Amino acid sequence: MDVQHVQGRLPRAGLNPVTTLRQRIPDPAVLVSLAPEELASQLLSTLQTRLQNGMVHRDDTSRLAADYPDRQGEIELAITEAWRWLEFNMFILPASGMNGRNGWFALGRRGTAALAQPQQFTAYSKAASFNRDLLHPAIAERVWAALARGDYADAVFHGFRAVEETVRNAGGYADTEIGVELMRRAFDPAKGPLANQNDPKPEREALAHLFAGAIGSYKNPQYHRTVTLTDPNEAQVMVMLASHLLRIVDARKRKPAAGGAP
Repeated sequence: MDVQHVQGRLPRAGLNPVTTLRQRIPDPAVLVSLAPEELASQLLSTLQTRLQNGMVHRDDTSRLAADYPDRQGEIELAITEAWRWLEFNMFILPASGMNGRNGWFALGRRGTAALAQPQQFTAYSKAASFNRDLLHPAIAERVWAALARGDYADAVFHGFRAVEETVRNAGGYADTEIGVELMRRAFDPAKGPLANQNDPKPEREALAHLFAGAIGSYKNPQYHRTVTLTDPNEAQVMVMLASHLLRIVDARKRKPAAGGAP
């Protein structure tokens, strides 16, 4: 279920003084339909209102579930899953010392930031559901971190800048060679060092268009002006394309094109 769609019909995270989960989600059928990360945003805001000396106890999962007597067992399971998601992703952390050993939890830095700016929760939950291993190793760490911060423009720019730099290095070009023209030279169907002369000419031409179009569409605009990206799904698709292009270059570096320039 899409997080943004769900949050459109639930109270916004971070609002007070809602102190029970049932005040936020009156219908138990809606609650059990939520994925753990979707329920977690509502649970985090509820826990904020129940803090005692900056802490909340793990037994609150049972207390919150008790407000749904007709489906208490499955509601408690759903709340526990959401709690574990918050804990695993460091929105909440065991309190220090004896308090933590006795089941008390405190807000982590990520949880505090998400309560102050609820959109950060959406950004992080989207990134957490995105498999980092799908990203090329050259960009995975920085791009995933930018996605988690909700800095989608930075994630996309870094991904396609890495494509440009990798193509430049693989083709043996000077640092002054940039952008669309670099892509067209590197993958020139007749003499580009990254063009595979064993491929049919239409395929070589299409690959040159693919690289040039990707750099022209996704890297160049962000280099020349401020570009606003707000859709995490769109940003993820873009950085996946950058990863795909990087893997193409990797393959060309491993297997020099027959008949191509050295």
